Amino acid sequence: MNIICFLIIGAVAGWLAGKIMKGKKGYGLLGNIIVGCIGSLIGGFILDILDISLRLGIKYGDLIASLLTAFGGALILLVIINWLKKK
Repeated sequence: MNIICFLIIGAVAGWLAGKIMKGKKGYGLLGNIIVGCIGSLIGGFILDILDISLRLGIKYGDLIASLLTAFGGALILLVIINWLKKK
């Protein structure tokens, strides 16, 4: 069940980041999942380095924290990819 949640959160985070960075076109379902899952790893790594813990004391707080982490990491990933494409 955890892998399914990971993929769903990755898809949503990748979709949101794709909408912000690329516009209407997006990256498609598989692209969104890949961007979101890699983004969640990047976001988790950065939060771990900065020793930041997203603990929300609300119902579904862990789900929201995971989505925010994956979304932030996905944005960072897309910024790096766009920067590398321009070079």
